[in-house]
Amino acid sequence: MEFRLLGGSGFRVPVLSLGTGSFGGADEFFKSFGSSDVAEATRLVDISLEAGMNMFDTADGYSGGLAEEILGHAIKGRRDQVILSTKATFRVGPGPNDVGSSRYHLIRAVERSLRRLQTDYIDFFQLHAFDALTPLEETLGTLDDLVRAGKIRYLGCSNFSGWHLMKSLALAEKYGLSRLVAHQAYYSLIGRDYEWELMPLAIDQKVGTVVWSPLGWGRLTGKIRRGQPLPEVSRLRNKQVIDAGPPIDDEYLYRVVDALDEVANETGKTVPQIAINWLLQRPTVATVIIGARTEEQLRQNLGAVGWKLTAEQIAKLDAASKTTLAYPYFHQATFQQERIPPIVG
Repeated sequence: MEFRLLGGSGFRVPVLSLGTGSFGGADEFFKSFGSSDVAEATRLVDISLEAGMNMFDTADGYSGGLAEEILGHAIKGRRDQVILSTKATFRVGPGPNDVGSSRYHLIRAVERSLRRLQTDYIDFFQLHAFDALTPLEETLGTLDDLVRAGKIRYLGCSNFSGWHLMKSLALAEKYGLSRLVAHQAYYSLIGRDYEWELMPLAIDQKVGTVVWSPLGWGRLTGKIRRGQPLPEVSRLRNKQVIDAGPPIDDEYLYRVVDALDEVANETGKTVPQIAINWLLQRPTVATVIIGARTEEQLRQNLGAVGWKLTAEQIAKLDAASKTTLAYPYFHQATFQQERIPPIVG
């Protein structure tokens, strides 16, 4: 397993991480991802560690905290072998302070995550979303206090826009606070918006990318193709899941899948392996979070590493997944040849 630095920090993480959205299945939304109990989760952790993948990503909002609790049991007795990544900001209760990135909520969230994970520190903690009502000085000051207290090692964010992230970095520098070293973001062959502004920002500011949903919200599994019905077992049969995920035009999806099929025939690799391998060759990407309902799915996704797509294959996938940029990015692209070095193909 290859390890990469997490942004501008000195912390190395594996290029693949295991997501725990499938742990617990406490409600209909999370059941669509899976419902691994402690025994099943422990087996997935075993397989991950055998492959050298020792980073596990979770959140306090996954199955109401049950995913964290199950992960805590699954790593019991081997805490020093794993990297724990968790998140907080989303609502976790009915109270007025059970949501957001206030000092009150973040301290409670971290303390509860520590208990569920059965540990006294979190390796990588992320703000799960941007809280526009809490002053950033309060949020970043609280995170800095938690780092200084030894409860958190490294900080990040998730689902921020460019100005959210840049303002956070600027304030941390201004006040000498612990810096956000990574951004957990949606990025896939059928979701390349990340490249427009967030990737250039990440390159300039040395912010690592932690990719969630690398298979395009379950659409790049190799089971969805033009003219074929959805597979019997698919999260895309759940309307709640579809509404929560990124919208995708069907014809665009099929065009990308056609290109993936071509590369699969050339390489002997599966569609998911190719989609993940493509991501691992993009700028700023430190780790890609993979999910798995079963041991078979996990082993297949682990096969995305140890090899590389050729430049020609990458160009084929880039061309198939290319979209019309939004303003001002399409306008900036016309000036790119003269003054702005191209970042992606």
